[in-house]
Amino acid sequence: MNKIHASAVVEDGARIGDDVIIGPFCHIGPDVVVADRVELKSHVVLAGHTEVGEGVKIFPFASVGHAPQDLKYRGEPSRLTIGANTVIREQVTINPGTEGGGMLTSIGSNCLIMACAHVGHDCRVGNNVILVNNATLGGHVSVGDHAILGGLAAVHQWVRIGPHAMLGGLSGLENDLIPFGSALGDRARLGGLNLVGLKRRGFEREAIHRLRAAYRMLFSEEGTLMERVADVAQMFADEPLVMEVVEFIRGASDRALCTPRA
Repeated sequence: MNKIHASAVVEDGARIGDDVIIGPFCHIGPDVVVADRVELKSHVVLAGHTEVGEGVKIFPFASVGHAPQDLKYRGEPSRLTIGANTVIREQVTINPGTEGGGMLTSIGSNCLIMACAHVGHDCRVGNNVILVNNATLGGHVSVGDHAILGGLAAVHQWVRIGPHAMLGGLSGLENDLIPFGSALGDRARLGGLNLVGLKRRGFEREAIHRLRAAYRMLFSEEGTLMERVADVAQMFADEPLVMEVVEFIRGASDRALCTPRA
């Protein structure tokens, strides 16, 4: 049975699942889809063509699905999807996609988006991602599974962040961050591998050792980066973690690669 507070507004056309809790002063737009067991604490706004997955919890004053902050946006019916069991805390803002970015912003399952964080238009956020308070994603950013962005971190538009990467608090990331990488600083630079995250998630010790060896080769001073990538791909062809980094570096991108300081 749904529990919808008398002060909440659910517009005609909105589709609401079972066992949904909609708290005081929430507003649900006519094109919104809310799955089963979603809980909107209070003062939550869901707008646009937004789909909220099962078990999602959204806290007060979150604004989800309003028009993108993009001057090129002309009201096209772009979408926003949020995966199951994600938690969206107070004053978070999340924008849908645009025509220039595939018409979709997507957030995976089991994410934690802490207070005042922002997810811009056309972002692709994976599963089990954590955005700490005030973390900001510009438009068209992609974030891999299990990545963590520290408090007040800002990510430039079109940047890619690989799975299991860690971006430190107060960092400004303007270039692609490799899978398993750890970056920090104003105009963040690569500081090494996210070894703490790798160990916490149960990766085998030997796999981590091979990944560390590959990292040293990739960011040595010998030859060009792409020559080093080719050498690493040949030497570690049977190591999935290393090949994930290799494929990420070889992938198409509008940004340069985040590298260590000289």
